Amino acid sequence: MDFGVAGGAGGSEEAARRVRVRFTTKLGPPLRVPSAPLAVPSNLTRMGLSEIVNLLLENASAEHETQPFDFLIDGELVRLPLEEFLLAKGITAEKVLEIEYIKAVAPRKQQDPCLHDDWVSSVDGSDPSYILTGCYDGIARLWKGGAACTHVLVGHSGAITSAHIINGKDESENRFHIATGSKDRTLRLWKFDDAEHLEHPVNIREYKILQGHTSSVQSISSDPSGDMICSGSWDGSIKLWDVKSSEVQGDTVSIKKRKLVSDTANHVESQLEGVAASTLVGHSQSVSSVVWPERETIYSASWDHSVRQWDVQTGQETWNMACGKVLNCLDIGGESSALIAAGGSDPILRIWDPRKPGTLAPVFQFSSHSSWISACKWHCKSWFHLLSASYDGKVMLWDLRTAWPLAITDSHKEKVLCADWWKNDSVISGGADSKLLICSGVSIQ
Repeated sequence: MDFGVAGGAGGSEEAARRVRVRFTTKLGPPLRVPSAPLAVPSNLTRMGLSEIVNLLLENASAEHETQPFDFLIDGELVRLPLEEFLLAKGITAEKVLEIEYIKAVAPRKQQDPCLHDDWVSSVDGSDPSYILTGCYDGIARLWKGGAACTHVLVGHSGAITSAHIINGKDESENRFHIATGSKDRTLRLWKFDDAEHLEHPVNIREYKILQGHTSSVQSISSDPSGDMICSGSWDGSIKLWDVKSSEVQGDTVSIKKRKLVSDTANHVESQLEGVAASTLVGHSQSVSSVVWPERETIYSASWDHSVRQWDVQTGQETWNMACGKVLNCLDIGGESSALIAAGGSDPILRIWDPRKPGTLAPVFQFSSHSSWISACKWHCKSWFHLLSASYDGKVMLWDLRTAWPLAITDSHKEKVLCADWWKNDSVISGGADSKLLICSGVSIQ
């Protein structure tokens, strides 16, 4: 079969050249095309290839709805006209070329923004029913379905810099366990159920205040069991906190409740106060990001230009990598959950593989942003996909199999300060425009 389609590049002479291809896929039967070789124009872009696949699927089923596809040749995503790609990779077109097609990864819908009173500095999308946000007004909020604010967590006296759902929601008790960190130098723990209330939002008070940092708390992460959390601070330290038994242990202190619009008067409440179980010392400047992916291992990124790995049991640093840049964000994921992604004071998202001996050079570098990178996050179901957010106002989706971003969201009108995945098919982000944005319909295979 011979195809001549519009999605190409160049003039008629180039369009006259043909390449014999066979389309393959791991997608289910409704999205599988015949395996017979086809002759297609050599100047086709991925848009033209997508057009052909959709035509073949429409021929097989009148009910098929056109959708965008991406294409892999020898495990690399095609981002050039077909002939240019083959030439750049040294691939011969003399034989039938096998091209695998996958669903294109890009948001297809954007919900109405969730408005806040100040900068949205932290988002957590680990619960499929709710989104947790932290805000510079000192309040954390839960948004049901990413739409209605149902719970307001009030207690901090400074801007919230990190808000974290500890090990998800306890489904057996239908309860949330949340930790927040703030510029007021404290962490606060919250526990409550998500039962329906007649009136929303419901104001929630913390059950424990964790004291010990001497400067702003910048980042929080929990261990896989949810028994402990760690925090990185502007004071250069990382502290570990036992939260499993924290409801019954600690000294009782009195605090003055913040006055809200719904309060008739301020009053004094009793609260538990806790201290750190241990402290990890080694960074010389602010610890901007911490991740606790395994029970015995913590990773940290710092303004001292380093990424470090820590042994939880001994409290000792086991790996130290200098990257030459102030770092703002860090995440662990990818192949075997072993790759380190980090971004900071330049527009480049860098990825390292610490399993590769003898070199500390990044194995991938993505440079499409135009300002500092504020957040990065691996997709939990994919070895290849991650997102990044930047002060340039953009959120970008990446696939390790190409150097170009899969998708760019630029709906924030100011700096993007935080971003995360939600429900595996949505990207959530917050920024200096005081908005939580939700882009859904992202298909990750």
